[in-house]
Amino acid sequence: MAARVVIVAYPELQSLDVAGPAEVFAAAPGYEVLVVAPTREPLLTGSGFAIVPAATLEEVIGDGLAIDTLVVSGGAGSRAATADDGLLDQIRVLAARADRVASVCTGAFLLARAGLLDGRRCTTHWAWCEALARAFPALDVDSEPIFVRDGDVWTSAGVTAGMDLALALVADDHGPAAALEVARRLVLFVRRPGGQAQFSAGLAGQQVRRDGLRELVAWLQDHLDADLSVPALARRAHMSERHFARAFVAECGTTPAAYVERVRVERARLLLETTDAGVESIARSAGFGSVETLRRAFARTLGVSPADYRSRFAA
Repeated sequence: MAARVVIVAYPELQSLDVAGPAEVFAAAPGYEVLVVAPTREPLLTGSGFAIVPAATLEEVIGDGLAIDTLVVSGGAGSRAATADDGLLDQIRVLAARADRVASVCTGAFLLARAGLLDGRRCTTHWAWCEALARAFPALDVDSEPIFVRDGDVWTSAGVTAGMDLALALVADDHGPAAALEVARRLVLFVRRPGGQAQFSAGLAGQQVRRDGLRELVAWLQDHLDADLSVPALARRAHMSERHFARAFVAECGTTPAAYVERVRVERARLLLETTDAGVESIARSAGFGSVETLRRAFARTLGVSPADYRSRFAA
């Protein structure tokens, strides 16, 4: 019998929060996907098209069938949805019948408002984590991960992270090989682990406004084995060391040394996840120079050794 996945939608939702997980489950064997909403009326998305629900929440509640996975989507309409007491009551009823409950992006606000995240570790889109923590003090909100699992409740970051979450749910049901096959079928380059950061150093570097520093940040991504000390970087940016250090902190929100270490750790993580290269080779490629330096950086930033990280997250 197919596992039943119910995705809760509502007006002004983020289209990929529904379509992304739905496509993942549809590409995997043994799932029945049902998109439901308060009514059967077409739901406008923020992408210029509408989604037509297959059933209403009341109809699904009335059929009495068990639910394997309940997914609550996010989007601009989540603010209005959290104020809909009828919708929240229906989510509570369906959650009580589901083996596991998940949210994508700001769908976490609906789970929180329904009381389903109290005392749990969770996440949402990085831009909304502070608001979620402020609105619901009983939650342990973690702004870093792509997705978080706390028992039978899963929450994810925004948009494409819903596909990572769905792949993890497939892996939980059928093993990592099945999830990897779905990822290949959907031409997803890498199945990202939940512990991967939402907002990478590379993305942060793209926010730099000053031309010289923006070019420098882009350059160092491809030269991690170069001398990336403050004196060397300042010379490349044509600044004094003191002026460079101040400007870098103002633009990037961290010191040059901390930024370089973060970029190198991210590169090492990617290589550990996606290649069979030895740790010594990875240390050199990421610019650490030695395995011991790599280990110290991992212990400091991730709390695990490179070998432990690979054993948990290698695809």
